[in-house]
Amino acid sequence: MLAVKILLGLVGLGVVVFVHELGHFIAARLVGIDVEAFSIGWGKPMLAKKIGTVEYRLGVFPIGGYCKMRGENEFSAAWESGRNKTKPDTGSFFGAPPAARILVAFAGPLFNLLFAMLVFTVIWGIGFEYTTMGNRIVLVSDVFPGESYPAARAGLKTGDRILEIDGKPVENYRDIQGIIAVNAEKKLDFKVQRENAQENGQPQILNFEISPELEKSSGAGRIGVYFWADPVIGSVTPGSPAAAAGLESGDRIVRVNGEPFLYSVDMFKVLDGGTRPQTLSIEAERDGKTVGTELAVPQDADTPLGITWQAATYRTPRYSLFGAIGRGFGEMRETLAVSIRSLALLFRGVDLTKAVSGPVRVTYMTGEVAADSFSQSTGTGLRSTGNFLALISIALAVMNLLPLPVLDGGLILLSLIEIARRRPLHPRFISAYQTAGIALIGAIMLFALFGDILFFMKG
Repeated sequence: MLAVKILLGLVGLGVVVFVHELGHFIAARLVGIDVEAFSIGWGKPMLAKKIGTVEYRLGVFPIGGYCKMRGENEFSAAWESGRNKTKPDTGSFFGAPPAARILVAFAGPLFNLLFAMLVFTVIWGIGFEYTTMGNRIVLVSDVFPGESYPAARAGLKTGDRILEIDGKPVENYRDIQGIIAVNAEKKLDFKVQRENAQENGQPQILNFEISPELEKSSGAGRIGVYFWADPVIGSVTPGSPAAAAGLESGDRIVRVNGEPFLYSVDMFKVLDGGTRPQTLSIEAERDGKTVGTELAVPQDADTPLGITWQAATYRTPRYSLFGAIGRGFGEMRETLAVSIRSLALLFRGVDLTKAVSGPVRVTYMTGEVAADSFSQSTGTGLRSTGNFLALISIALAVMNLLPLPVLDGGLILLSLIEIARRRPLHPRFISAYQTAGIALIGAIMLFALFGDILFFMKG
């Protein structure tokens, strides 16, 4: 199964990289820059075929890729040979006007954004189902007494329903978490329905101002709530402790170890609230009758009980062509804005080894999303995988536009400086800039790889 996930991940990332390099390729050809090679993967080519003047390659290291243009390194070569000046040939990268170079460098990230928009458009045009929990909350501090989080400090209570955040209606966990996660340390206005309090015969509506705190392990915002799911079993994994105990889909757990069991996250309190128990004494309702059983608890906390809780299924409407394009553009734009804001959070105490994923972890995660979602259904697999690839595509666009040497943003910066100076840059400067870029990107890749290794060791 691991091999399947890795293979699916490589294919998925290959698509994103292909789109990026295709943008560079098309733009280069349009402005008259000669492309010498187009490769998916790095290192020595496993496969290579020359068509016209371009050699198309499949590299031995199947992560990443490149579009090699003539004359990319001629400034470095000039400086290394002792020349202070060079006159690039027509058709070479540095022989093109600065504006043309900016277009070529920007085209890769642009194609990534357009790809993401296309994927989102197709998803919204087809419509999709998703399973999630509702908008009713459980305070973390009610599950783990002593914990302090923004929701409890603001006055929210277990059982409240979140109706709106900053004037935007929210219907379920997916809606709510999507807003909270990307607004760490920003004041948000919450409109909440308190069902146990009446006002003129109706549930009381209250307003709260809450600032999600920054979760340093992920860089996401959180307010300290779980989402309420009734303790009804949706499915039981064959061969699991829950299956051995005789629990079945549809059972409603009412008591555990003699204590009332009100919502699914009560299981966290039972298992993680202190000493891990050896067994759980469970009472459940089944077909109007009460059944009792003993469930053996795995002492390895990473081994699941084998219970999946019942959740609600929602379906989005099918949009018209122009409606889907509008939703696709809006989701791409919103995700782009979130990605840019997330960069700033990396310098605010976030645990980079957890929040920053390297190519190995991204490949694995892509394959895992694909494998797990396709195991549910083809439609779920296509939607989940496409959505994840769109997110990666946007992240790739943002990272490549950073004004760092070797990245697309660095090439754009060089061209802008040349435009401002109205004369070419000195070969020594460009050579040093490119060398520094290679060293910097290498250091970043090593750091990300270190984080990937820690991730798999802990997994």
